[in-house]
Amino acid sequence: MYSEQDLHDAVAAGVITEEAATALRTHVARMRRMPTTDEENFRLVNSFNDIFVTIAAVLLVVAMAGIGNAVAPGVAGVLVAMAAWMMSEFFTRRRRMALPSIVLLLAFVGGVVAVPVEIMVSGADNLSEQAMTAVISGSFVAGAVAAWLHWRRFMVPITLAALCATTAGAVITLIVAAFDLTESEPETVVLPLVFIAGLIVFAIAMRWDTSDRARATRRSDVAFWLHLLAAPMIAHPLFHGLGITDGATVGLGGILAVLAVYVGFGFVALAVDRRALLVSALAYVLFALASLFDTYGMVELSVALTALVIGSALLTLSAFWAGIRASVVRKLPVALRDRLPLAGFGEPVAA
Repeated sequence: MYSEQDLHDAVAAGVITEEAATALRTHVARMRRMPTTDEENFRLVNSFNDIFVTIAAVLLVVAMAGIGNAVAPGVAGVLVAMAAWMMSEFFTRRRRMALPSIVLLLAFVGGVVAVPVEIMVSGADNLSEQAMTAVISGSFVAGAVAAWLHWRRFMVPITLAALCATTAGAVITLIVAAFDLTESEPETVVLPLVFIAGLIVFAIAMRWDTSDRARATRRSDVAFWLHLLAAPMIAHPLFHGLGITDGATVGLGGILAVLAVYVGFGFVALAVDRRALLVSALAYVLFALASLFDTYGMVELSVALTALVIGSALLTLSAFWAGIRASVVRKLPVALRDRLPLAGFGEPVAA
């Protein structure tokens, strides 16, 4: 099983020509009746060996954490980060194994973030809430630096998403600490900041996407993970504002608003050829539709009917994604269309 990046590397090494690689992509796309750009490919598992190595790596990381916890606060994070980096030198840099690389990246950044947090927790009785928030912000800064160093060394696609996540966490907690907002309700301070951060991450993801419109290089994988991060950061604050996360009964107006937002997400997802927004907002739509069926007395069948409606809609969208997307993109301004991922079998959409 070969990925787009493998084909790109083979072309760069002169093993095959660019024309041969393009012909292979086109052939596979036509066999699957789905353009390569619309498949949203990304590397995760090449073989069962990836899973085997991942299990072993997780066991080793857990062991390092346990040993560190028995020594002193903060040692666990240091040992986890060191172990993850050393394993990455072999399984990521030399073997280029996808799933272990993702897990080891998360372990490395998580270990670095955990060090100051562990030390803070051990002396939490002597710290104010503002001081603890500042420490958490510092831990996110350390995580961002760690993610950047990891990217420079290993260039795992998910790393930039980790960098954006830790940077967003650092900025948000720093704002909370600087303006002494620790006593404020999260929904009034944190969620708007998360929403803004989500929009920024989405813009960064689109920048990576537009640099590889054919989705033939690692840049597309980077964009995939950035979209996966941005989607919940955008969706959750929006649907919270509509009252979906309060647990209270949602009125008909709120339900219609949720569905309207989800349809809007659908158009954006089709335009940028990314499904992350649809997946992130799915739970809120399921809840809204179930509430709608409850309102009209279909209590016993509300879950089944909701699953039937949403499942059928998503399967239909998936089956006809390429054609629907081509129709949506065709109606966009030319200047915007020329920056979006290619629609169709490697060809831009005609005006």
